[in-house]
Amino acid sequence: MTEQFFKNRLKVVELASVLAGPAVGMFFAELGAEVIKIENKKTGGDMTRSWKLPTEDSSSPYSAYYASVNWNKKTYLLDLEDTRDREQAYALLQNADIVISNYRTTVAEKLGVDYPTLSQINPTLIFAQLNAFDDHSERPAFDVVLQAEAGFLYMNGEAGGPPVKMPVALIDVLAAHQLKEGILLALLRRTQTGKGAYVATSLFESAVASLVNQATNWLMASHIPQRMGTQHPNIAPYGDMYTCSDGKAILLAVGTEKQFRNLCQVLDLSEILMQPSFSSNVERVKNRAVLNAILAEKISVFEATSLLQQLEAANVPAAAIRTMQEVFELAAAQSMILEETLPDGTVSKRVKTVAFEIDER
Repeated sequence: MTEQFFKNRLKVVELASVLAGPAVGMFFAELGAEVIKIENKKTGGDMTRSWKLPTEDSSSPYSAYYASVNWNKKTYLLDLEDTRDREQAYALLQNADIVISNYRTTVAEKLGVDYPTLSQINPTLIFAQLNAFDDHSERPAFDVVLQAEAGFLYMNGEAGGPPVKMPVALIDVLAAHQLKEGILLALLRRTQTGKGAYVATSLFESAVASLVNQATNWLMASHIPQRMGTQHPNIAPYGDMYTCSDGKAILLAVGTEKQFRNLCQVLDLSEILMQPSFSSNVERVKNRAVLNAILAEKISVFEATSLLQQLEAANVPAAAIRTMQEVFELAAAQSMILEETLPDGTVSKRVKTVAFEIDER
């Protein structure tokens, strides 16, 4: 029932561009809310309309990137510096439940779409503000800037290699989740008090909040996380990759002693369980290189699909290393695809941002 949750009951106006803010708008669109997206007419709309791959139609007003977080929205191209366009925006905002904005404070004030102004027009409005750093910072930033500033870039990559950017704008995605949580709490409070609210998060705070164990490794153990590729600083073998006889790579994620014992049984390596170097996770982390050499030799004689089936039967977490094509050959991924026919006739596809179900039982 999730796709009908807010149907005919919630109006969202999106004054946001690029990824994080529009992802919040799309979340509510998927749940049935009316979502209105106001884009800057002077610049040709959301800048991601032009963020195209070489294989995309250069003349189209849409890009795959833009389509990824702009499903089922009513779009208006307005110049908020123009009095008539601003009045049209105010008419749309007057009875809105939620506004999503990523304008910098001084820009929002200049355009007349800051929280103090809009809350006078609509006192029950929930104004959701997304910043790069904080309300007062005028510093512009995209996702990769926050990956660098929040420590992700430094610790991501292969040992001995340069820092590597994550291939998805993950900080934007994390910030979108933080903002959604704040909005939902504000909606709940409004049902109790009838009052609107100002909800804000920043890309920086969202990124730092997501450092979890890597942050506590520093805060509690004074360990600065280093680049380890896919490996884990606290667990072994976890994130370690191996090549099978058919040339396909698999990954292991062994998190418990029982899982390690089961792995050894599948690989006919039970004798190493008696060796002090591999007797516990702490020892395996210390002796990861030696352990990986042993595992790699054994795994190299297995065909990937067969080995993964045996590991699954033994309750050992493991995975194939899939391309994007291989991901969307899976039924579970196919069920996450949303399609839409755009005004120019383009059939666009993207994945859902809603990955939960609410079942009334």
